[in-house]
Amino acid sequence: MLKRKFLATIAYLLGVHLLALALMTAFRLVQYLVLGDMIGDGDACHLTAFVKGVWFDNVIACYVMVVPLAVLSLLGVLGIYRRWLLRAANIWFILFYALVLMASAGNIPYFAYFFKNLDSSIFGWMGYAGTTAGMVFGETAYLPYILAWVVSVVLFVWLLRRWRRIVWHRIEEAPREPLSWLGCAWKLIVAALLIFGCLFGIRGRRGYNPIKISQAYYCDDPFLNQLGINPTFNLLTSLLDDLREENRELHLMPYAEAVGKSRAYLGLTGAVDSTAVLHRHIEADTTEQHPNIVMILMESMSAGFMQSLDATESFAPVLDSLYQQSLAFTRFYSAGIHTNHGITATLYSYPALMFRNLMKGTVTPRRSGLPTILKGEGYHNLFFMTHEAQYDNMNAFLRTNGYDEVYAQENYPKEERVNAFGVPDHYLFTYALSVINERAQSGNPFFATLLTISNHPPYIIPDWFHPRTSDPETQIVEYADRCIGDFLSAARQQPWYDNTLFVILADHGKLVGKTEAELPQSYNHIPLIIFGPGVEPGIYDGLGTQVDVTPTLLGLLGVSYDFDGFGQDLLRTPREQVFYTSDTQVVGRDSSACFIYNHQADKYFYYNVDARGALTPTQSSSHFEALKDYAFSMVQTAEYLYRRQK
Repeated sequence: MLKRKFLATIAYLLGVHLLALALMTAFRLVQYLVLGDMIGDGDACHLTAFVKGVWFDNVIACYVMVVPLAVLSLLGVLGIYRRWLLRAANIWFILFYALVLMASAGNIPYFAYFFKNLDSSIFGWMGYAGTTAGMVFGETAYLPYILAWVVSVVLFVWLLRRWRRIVWHRIEEAPREPLSWLGCAWKLIVAALLIFGCLFGIRGRRGYNPIKISQAYYCDDPFLNQLGINPTFNLLTSLLDDLREENRELHLMPYAEAVGKSRAYLGLTGAVDSTAVLHRHIEADTTEQHPNIVMILMESMSAGFMQSLDATESFAPVLDSLYQQSLAFTRFYSAGIHTNHGITATLYSYPALMFRNLMKGTVTPRRSGLPTILKGEGYHNLFFMTHEAQYDNMNAFLRTNGYDEVYAQENYPKEERVNAFGVPDHYLFTYALSVINERAQSGNPFFATLLTISNHPPYIIPDWFHPRTSDPETQIVEYADRCIGDFLSAARQQPWYDNTLFVILADHGKLVGKTEAELPQSYNHIPLIIFGPGVEPGIYDGLGTQVDVTPTLLGLLGVSYDFDGFGQDLLRTPREQVFYTSDTQVVGRDSSACFIYNHQADKYFYYNVDARGALTPTQSSSHFEALKDYAFSMVQTAEYLYRRQK
């Protein structure tokens, strides 16, 4: 029969396992309570998300448990029990669960910002340790979660030490276990069953495939579906997927099929160059102009903050005022959900490829687009950012691809830096204006791009600015909007203003209001405002995305050029449908329908679009199949070009 020492050892391991599950569930409960307003209006059972959450938590707990379980149980079969073995097991559990609980705590603010669980994209931040640390510790909203992690680890260590002492006391008090074949056989059977059970827990399910995140999806509510996914599981799964050979490329459809369909969608005919499958010559149909261009790429500016678009009230009065006096686009979408996506799509008409940073590479990628074409037209190109020039490889990428000057944190006085992302928006605009004034004296046209940052955590609002609202999420929008207004007021006093085309849009959106879809629209629905000489004010109600900015602007300038991008001149060739991506999703939409594919979970979502742009879940149809075909072909063609260049 089983002996007390052996049973005490098993009880020790079981207690640790249950304690870990309880702490992970507690963090899930915190996420549910803190972010519960993200839950839609459906009638899905909320408890199911927690049940599935324990299922996924158990997978991680079994990964952590398998080595100590195998060592302690097999040594127990031989009657070997040592105090130092339990201490070593404690150290093992503390080290691993400190990381697991860190992921659980960090997942809450991460999910609040990106509406997705932690995944391998966070490793893109690891190259900027100082900036990342400054962002995390500089944003006061993150402090409760840092504190929660510290408290959970301290509590785990304290309970673990007490439990170890109790168990060891029972082992010491238990009578000595004489070795016998029968006793060893019973213990070996139990140990084998426990180890097998732990390995089965790691696999997570019966069937051909082990557990995947798609198992967490059980209803139409995207928040509840993701609530059950353990953050550590999601992080490790996405990392392993990245490392797998078969997942290093997107395989939505065969390359030849995708390229052929993409060319047809863009109206391209004739011979195809395999290295530039979308290459074409665009002939202008207006007189060539060379006004200056100032482009403002606003950080995280969703259309949901503008009353002219989605907002019930105006948090951006400057932009709302400009919207009524400019060429303004109502159904315009960002290519992705990160700044590097906004830059490559807007300036080079290259779409986002889900989580990839298209500005990085062993060799800095080369792109043709607005900066390179304007440079060929005699423009002097300037780029202004708030943070370090090396961030996301921006300095190398921009200088490689058409920019003559790049201004970044290294150019600004140290006393003007307010957080890990450098200087605030008002200083960026003031500094840029002085440089622009100097360059304008040459008489040559200039193209200045200003990338703001203040609408990205950690939020820093200067003492001199007094917002009207009380929510930090809207206060920072008010401040960012005010900075643009002050910049434009100062620019109007300059001699170059009347001969300058202004373009204002966002690099991407952010979560605003309800999470009405698997990928909430507010992440990608952004403003686009164009005004200046030769631009007729009005509302453009057609579809468009950032890849269309370059050809549309060049059309306004009347410039003929060679083009390899995915965009089209919206004023000459309106779009019938658009596509964009997030880190894990591909979206295709037109005026009446929206298709979303979660690549990581291999799940499809279908929505009807009403006249106000609101989404309603529905079932698949031939219409959605056409949208899927369009979106997949475009993204796969982008993948093909990305691979060809690599």
